[in-house]
Order: sequence, then structure tokens, then C-alpha cells
Amino acid sequence: MKAAVLVRKGDPMNAFQIQEVPIPKPNENQVLIKISAFGLNFADVMARNGLYRDAPPMPAILGYDVVGEVVEIVNDKDQHLLGKRVVAMTRFGGYAEYAITDARACAIIADSTPSAVAAALATQYCTAYRAACEAIHLFKDDHILIHAAAGGVGTALSQIAKQKGCIIYGTAGSNDKFDYMRENGVDFPINYRTQDYRKEIQNQGHNLQVAFNSIGGSTFKKDYQLLEKGGTSVIYGVAERSGKKGGALATLQLAWKFGVMSPIQFLVNSKGVIGVNMLHIADHQPLIIQRCLKAVVEMTESNLLEPRIGGEFGIHDIGKAHAFLESRQSVGKITVSW
Repeated sequence: MKAAVLVRKGDPMNAFQIQEVPIPKPNENQVLIKISAFGLNFADVMARNGLYRDAPPMPAILGYDVVGEVVEIVNDKDQHLLGKRVVAMTRFGGYAEYAITDARACAIIADSTPSAVAAALATQYCTAYRAACEAIHLFKDDHILIHAAAGGVGTALSQIAKQKGCIIYGTAGSNDKFDYMRENGVDFPINYRTQDYRKEIQNQGHNLQVAFNSIGGSTFKKDYQLLEKGGTSVIYGVAERSGKKGGALATLQLAWKFGVMSPIQFLVNSKGVIGVNMLHIADHQPLIIQRCLKAVVEMTESNLLEPRIGGEFGIHDIGKAHAFLESRQSVGKITVSW
């Protein structure tokens, strides 16, 4: 089979090669999927830049979310998946014509659902669902902040939060994304490059019940200061580290920006911090992945969620797809098809 193999770090235009590699063999509880399309996530950008510690060593096949047909099963209990079109989460290996994954990380998807839409439901919509529907509870009239609200997870969070009746503040790096954000339910779009989002929120006269943060670094402390008593900060990324040189020193500087906090601060202020890492959840609690994936598929097929597509690329343009995602000019989900 063919795969887009990460062979060098850095420049996306030179990082990947299309190579012939063996088709993987599924083990117990796994299935083999023939892939029609796969999605990109910001963790892929981090891995390409050598900043994601969970990434496999090079040469590596990246990729967390795929759409395709189940062509091989191991256990009879997974017979219902054989021959079915599915959306699935993989633990890497998604940038290929075939990939294996835990059968519990698959959900049958309707033939009428475009592959790019289906791909958005895996990592990004599952992350949003876990963060907004399981890790915490959102309530009507809650004031919440969503960083990178025009991105894949940000789009999903905005749609979920609006269904709950929340008041949403969303950040982006360009005013050009404001109309898109408003369409997804953001009430107060904020350009973080030209505006101080903390001041913009404070000017509205409300503190936050929840802050959803994919940026990390210094934004974490600003979010914490904006939280109301009883508020929660949900962290699911450190995009501030992406694309920056400096190796271990830059990573330490990022950690320093987060600050040092004691549990006593959480108790005294009645505030909380929750981390969401779907890769590790998949490793240790696959039934959570199964639950989240089925939920977002059902919500999409019931028109409660509307995944947005930011760009569709062919396999030979995977470098361009990576560059587009890393530029932070994209909105919605970026996908690559075979």
C-alpha cells in the first residue's frame, strides 16, 4: 500500500514522501480499514516539527482520523463492522491507504455523509464532545471563552455550546473569520492579534464559567483570572509552542508561562482545571472514545451538528495541507483524500 511517510522535520513541503509500505495486520480487538480520506489535526503539525512527544520515531506515518471501509476483522463480535463505511480514530497510521484501529474506535457512517465531514467527527468533534459534554457541564446563559474558535475543535465547541444556550466569546487571528464564527454561534468574536481578549471580555461586565483553551502558555493564566468563582478551565492543546525554535529551552519557557499553581488555590477560589488528551483516553479507556464517537455521529446525522470543511487536498498536496493548517488561516476541518 501507499502511505505519506514523515521523513524529516520542519518544512511541510519537504517533510513527506509517498512510499510503498506493508499493509498492517490487525490484532485482537482491531479492524483493518481501507481509507478513502483522512483528517489533519494540529497535533500532526506539532509532530512534524518534532514537538509532540507521543509521536512515533521517524520515518513515521502520522494520522488520527480516517474514513473508509472495514475490510478485515479479528473478533466475531465485530462482524457488524465488516464491509461497513466507518469513521474511526487511529493511534497514528492514518496517512495511508490502509490503517488498523481498535474496533471500539469506529462508528458506522451513512454513505450520504461526505468523507471530509465524517473525518471531522473523529478527533476534533470527539474532543469537543468530551470537553463540553462529559468533562464539564454547560448551562444556559453561561459565559464561555473558546480559543481558536474558527478551527476544527473550536467550530465543534461553538456549535455544542450554542445548543446549550451559552454566551460565547471566541478568539481568532483574523477579522476575516468573524462571519464564520458568528454563523457557528460565537456572540463576541475577538481578534487576538489586535485586541486584548481579557479586556474585551471584562468590558462586557461578566466573568467566565468556562474557558476552552487549545493555545496554552500565557493564555492559561489570563483565562484563570477571567474565571468566575466555580469556573473551570479546560485545556486540550499547546498551539503556542508550534512552529517555534529553541528545543527544550522553548518548551521550558512555555511551561513557565503556564505558571505554578497549588491545589489550595483551586479550593480557595472554587476553580478547576481539566486536561483533555484524546490519544491517552483512547489508549486507556477506549469505551469513552466509542461513546463520544457514536454521540457526534448521531448528532450530525440528526442535523444538531454541522462540521465545516476548511480545505480538501489530494495526497500529493499533503505538504500544502500541512502548511495551510499551520498558517492558522484555515477554518474548520482540513482533509486529504486518496
